[in-house]
Amino acid sequence: MVALMSNQIEVEVCYAYADRQYLCKLMVPANSNLQTIIERSGILTLCPEIDLTQQKIGIFSKPRRLTDYAQTGDRIEIYRPLIIDPKEARRKKAGKQPSLVNLR
Repeated sequence: MVALMSNQIEVEVCYAYADRQYLCKLMVPANSNLQTIIERSGILTLCPEIDLTQQKIGIFSKPRRLTDYAQTGDRIEIYRPLIIDPKEARRKKAGKQPSLVNLR
């Protein structure tokens, strides 16, 4: 992924469900912020449940703001809201495991 023209950059926008993902590569003006890029990608039409006022976004797993600017090669990720707190999920998983018995 390289800048083909000095005023255009190539980026990707992705959104994943548990069973499928959307990945869109597109060329955008070099001075585009993340919100503009997400809107231009068409992902908001494909996945109308995305709410950019509520959901977090990032670039390569690093949190970013909608007002941040992208660089050539960036993968802009839209994160699904958490259904369960990760700590609670670990507690539940640990509770389902058989207890260890010391046979000594």
